[in-house]
Parts: sequence; structure tokens; C-alpha cells
Amino acid sequence: MSERIRVLVVDDSAVIRRIVSDAVSGDPGMEVVGVAANGKLALEQLARLSVDVVTLDVEMPEMDGLETLRAIRKTNSRLPVIMFSAVTERGARTTIEALTSGANDYLCKVGSGEGGVSNAVERVRSELLPRIKGLVAKARLRGALPGPAPRTMSALERRPGAAPSAALRAASAKSGRVDLLAIGVSTGGPAALSAVLPKLPAHFSVPIVVVQHMPALFTKMLAERLAGLSPLRVEEAKSGQPLVPGTVFIAPGDFHMVVTGTAVNPRIGLNQEPHENGCRPAIDPLFRSVATLYGDKALALVLTGMGSDGLKGSQELYRRGARVWVQDESSSVVWGMPGAISRAGLADQVLDLDHVAPALLDVTGAGPAPGAGGRPGRGPR
Repeated sequence: MSERIRVLVVDDSAVIRRIVSDAVSGDPGMEVVGVAANGKLALEQLARLSVDVVTLDVEMPEMDGLETLRAIRKTNSRLPVIMFSAVTERGARTTIEALTSGANDYLCKVGSGEGGVSNAVERVRSELLPRIKGLVAKARLRGALPGPAPRTMSALERRPGAAPSAALRAASAKSGRVDLLAIGVSTGGPAALSAVLPKLPAHFSVPIVVVQHMPALFTKMLAERLAGLSPLRVEEAKSGQPLVPGTVFIAPGDFHMVVTGTAVNPRIGLNQEPHENGCRPAIDPLFRSVATLYGDKALALVLTGMGSDGLKGSQELYRRGARVWVQDESSSVVWGMPGAISRAGLADQVLDLDHVAPALLDVTGAGPAPGAGGRPGRGPR
């Protein structure tokens, strides 16, 4: 029998602690081993309890979520931490900082007034519990937590006929000009983007369009955060914007982003068509539009994330001769989206996160990464 997942619930609201605890306790594979009303109490409990995952409020008295996360990461770099955030500007900004500083995922906080406590518990159960299970399974697979490691497919099983290597597995000899980089990412995305984009120079030769699964306020804060870290220009996308090299366009929350116009005058398009794969923005609409407009001159990159968004769009890109790259399992927070594409045989390259930026520089001819002897970027603004 598999070992139950041990959860520490940290929130200054007694109502929210109850909502999260009731949702977790209702799953036979989980148990709440502790609750805490602030970060200081949480750290005390972590010192004496065996914990597999922490749900951590963002705004708390005495020690807030960001301070608590930093303290946790000083002693445990692999313990899964899920931020539990209010949808406010301050909460979103702090959550983004936490996600780029080591938090694994986040969930927008729901109140008991939104349809009653039972409805709030159900929303937490449907959205939080899958995150917990995915993160803990991955942590156990890595040996970061005690308990049984779930079986994982070998590299040979994932890619029939392909031989594994330490950091990079190439499966295609596709070549030719790249005119656009399209990135799809979900769970663990802010940290992954923070690991890749700052390594690309301001003179990066193609536009970059990014779908990160997030609500509107969070995507705005993410763009601001990445703009401060990267030599590239990073902004939340607006409808009708021309696609220009050296600029990263982040899809705004609650809007699908597509590329429109012509090959010589490409532009951003935004719409609120129905959710796909439970998401808006979703990766598939972007990838389909990229396949149509750019064909074999596109490069799609799918980074860490839960689920399979991006798979159907990658099929269309692959069919039209575009390159499709994915992040590898060992460096992904959750190998859901990239894993689905790899198992479907669509991945031309499977890359460790540290190898993504150098590979992008190589394929686009942009030269070495900042600090590696190439032309300097603009630097953080």
C-alpha cells in the first residue's frame, strides 16, 4: 500500500485552514499532519513533523509566505510548496516572486462566501489535490521525499528506438531558418522562464510568444518580473501588436493568444473563445495559429506543466515541418505536457532546462548567451 501524503496547511485564516484541511482529509491518500497560522509557527512544525508538501498562504502576520518560503529553501530545496494566494495586486506580485524563488505551484484563494464552505471545499479539492499528488509523486521519484517512488517509464519506453543521454536527446535533423519561438508552460513555469529568458540577449533574432497558464493579474505581474530579470523586452501582450525580434509577449490571463496577419506583417491576436484543456489562455490555440502562419519556420518549446495542453497544437506544428522541443523529465517540476508530446513521438529535442537557452541561441544564430562573450544585452531594467 502506498504511503499517505502528509500535508502542512499554513494560513492565517481559520476558515481557509478548515477549507483546505477538509478537502485534503477527504482524500484517503492524504492526511493533514499540521496547521499553522503564520510562517514562524509553520517553521516550528516543519522542524518536528514529517511533511511531504506545504500549502502556504501569501499574506500573513509575523512572517509572510515569501519570507517563509525563503526560510524553507535554506534547509530543504526540494520540499514541494504550493502558494495559496488572494487575487489582489499585492498577492499576485508576491506569488510571482515566490514562484520565481522556489515555490512549485500556486492556487488562487477562494472564500467561504463564494457559494458557501462546501463549494469552496469542492473547488480546493478539484484544483489543489491534483497539484499536491503530482508534485509529491515527482519529489518521491527524485528521492527528495520518503515513501514509495511511482514507476516511471524509461527513456527507451518513452521514445521507442531512441537511446538516452545525460542531458540532451536529439531525434531530428530539421534545419533551416527560425522566424518565431512559441513557448507553452504551466506548473513550474515562472521559475523555468526565469531560467531561460535571462540567458537570451537583447539582440535575440526572433519574437517570442508565451502562454503560461495563469489568471489576468498574475500574467501582468509575471511579465513585469521577467522584464526586470531579462535583457529582452518582456510585456503582457495586447491585441494588434506587431511581432518584433527581441520581445517576449506573454498571453494575458483569460484570453487565448494567437498570431495573425501575414508572414511579413505578423501580429498578436487575442480572443475569449471557449476554454481548451480547461485553460484560457491555452497553448493549443497559439500553436495552431503558429503552424498556419509560420509552418516549418517556427520553433515550439513546451516546458514543465501538468496535463496535456499543447499536444494537439504540437501535432499540427510537427505535420507542417516545424521544430518541437520539450523540457526533459528530470528538470521538470511536472512532466505532464512535455511528457505527453515526447510519448507521442513529436519531440525533435528533449532538453534539460539548463541546455534550453544555449540550444535556442544555436538554432537562431543569436550567438552566445549574455556573459558568455557575446554582445551585451540591455540588462535588467
